[in-house]
Amino acid sequence: MIATKIIGRGVLAAAVLALSSATLVPSPAPQAAQTIAVNDTAVLEQRLPRKLSDFGFFQNGVQQVPAANVVPYRLNIPLYSDGAEKLRFMYLPAGLQAIGGGEGLLELPVGAALIKTFAFGEGDDRQLIETRVLLRRADGWLALPYKWNDEQTDARLAIAGARVDLTTPAGEDISYRVPNKNQCKECHGVDGEVVPIGPKARNLSADWLEDLAGAGKLNAVPDGHDQLPLWENRETADVTATARGYLDVNCAHCHRPGATASNSGLDLRWEQDDPHALGVNKRPVAAGRGSGGHLFDIVPGDADSSIMTFRMRSDEAGVAMPELGKTTIDQDGADIVTRWIEEMQ
Repeated sequence: MIATKIIGRGVLAAAVLALSSATLVPSPAPQAAQTIAVNDTAVLEQRLPRKLSDFGFFQNGVQQVPAANVVPYRLNIPLYSDGAEKLRFMYLPAGLQAIGGGEGLLELPVGAALIKTFAFGEGDDRQLIETRVLLRRADGWLALPYKWNDEQTDARLAIAGARVDLTTPAGEDISYRVPNKNQCKECHGVDGEVVPIGPKARNLSADWLEDLAGAGKLNAVPDGHDQLPLWENRETADVTATARGYLDVNCAHCHRPGATASNSGLDLRWEQDDPHALGVNKRPVAAGRGSGGHLFDIVPGDADSSIMTFRMRSDEAGVAMPELGKTTIDQDGADIVTRWIEEMQ
């Protein structure tokens, strides 16, 4: 029987706010005091802006100081991307609100945008690599990748994607991949439509949601918010909640009905409660070298015999999972899923 999903809260609001400030809101440079407004025309019109600065999302791009109505946020459990630091922002035009409809994604109005910058290194050695934007236009969401230049003055649209040689925080030398425009759909596609996958109420701080509602930017704080434990507390948080949250964030955008890996039969969303759909004693749809010779996606109590952990601990193309968005193995993620499987009865 699979372990019951337990929701771990017990997180001090002060700790959440302090961490958000430390990782997401750099101190503005003196010259950034002027007010810069977002270019709503660039967000809404059909053309593809060639430079990130065309949008006006930042008062100071290299320091990631947001412009008016651009709000930084963090996720309780973030998506793993080779150890990159991620700086996340949500743009809500003046006078418009997000709609909180339960524990799932916030519904953002036409004219809104989600902005995520990937960076490696610390302090003076920090390098901005790319900024991905999701634009809510009248005909749906549009995903665009922007690659930062070597001078760190701006990022240019990378329709065809790009490669950047860098060293990860774990000391691994990799060829980091900036996705091309079409590859964005592989993770953000559900039923043929591009959708956001990050800002779900269950993975957002209650304090942040309450502040957003208090500022008139959210109609109401959703029920079921702040359910996923903080990733930095994974050693002491409930194992089931942390592992299930990790799979929801890192795997469920593909392994769910209507998404790119729906034919696998796995549904790794947080709200899924059927053990078989989660992979327990489930045979893979297509066997092969990706199975590592194992028979079931998850063997309760035996992570070493489970396909899921075998693939999570591989960096071999065609075997490694998740297969997109990373080059290296997420050892911490594999460890928490291993602990979850080992504790199953």
